[in-house]
Amino acid sequence: MSREHANDPPAGPPRPDDVVGEARWPMATAVVAAMTLTLLLPDDLRLAPVWVLPSVEGLLLLALIAGDPGRIDRRSTVLRAVSIALVGVLALGAVWSTVQLTDDIIHGGKETASAASLLQTGGTVWAGTVLAFALLYFELDCGGAAARAHHMPSAPALAFPQQLSPELSAPGWRPRFVDYFYLGLTNATAFSPTDVMPLAPWAKMTMALQSLVSLLILGLVVARAVNVLT
Repeated sequence: MSREHANDPPAGPPRPDDVVGEARWPMATAVVAAMTLTLLLPDDLRLAPVWVLPSVEGLLLLALIAGDPGRIDRRSTVLRAVSIALVGVLALGAVWSTVQLTDDIIHGGKETASAASLLQTGGTVWAGTVLAFALLYFELDCGGAAARAHHMPSAPALAFPQQLSPELSAPGWRPRFVDYFYLGLTNATAFSPTDVMPLAPWAKMTMALQSLVSLLILGLVVARAVNVLT
């Protein structure tokens, strides 16, 4: 071994100055989009009055931005709890809207009076579930974005193609929000894993739940719309 290499410091975890977190704006944009979709829903499909969920979600998002502005790289128990609370509220609202829409379709609610109204409402609910589950995957996988910025575990909960085939990935690759959004979108349209494999039990159950929710929305909405048109 040469003297230069012998004097090199041992490799270790990245120093705080070397950590480059993920940009906050894609995640924040998804939250704002989900809040907007909530405002577009009919009153009987919302979990709470029109201003409640967007206000709660907006306050939680502002708390995250204030606590870790710019890029997501600060590991904090409080910020982690706020992040989980935010995606929990989004997911709860999306599932509630799905249940209420299903009930309206079965019992002939006002949204089912016309095919156009039904398709618009069903599309809004479906898009809300895609965003909610994408944010859920984003927050729960590998401890969240801040934890992923510091260290990627060798056994992740969700295995992306770049992890299954490292020769296809760039050095230091890690999943970003766009990867989780793609996962949420494809899982909601294919009703099964496409290129991302769930490894952890929670990941399998969450993807299964999203597939069932999406299948329920699309199947009932399309069937009811065809019935109204004919």
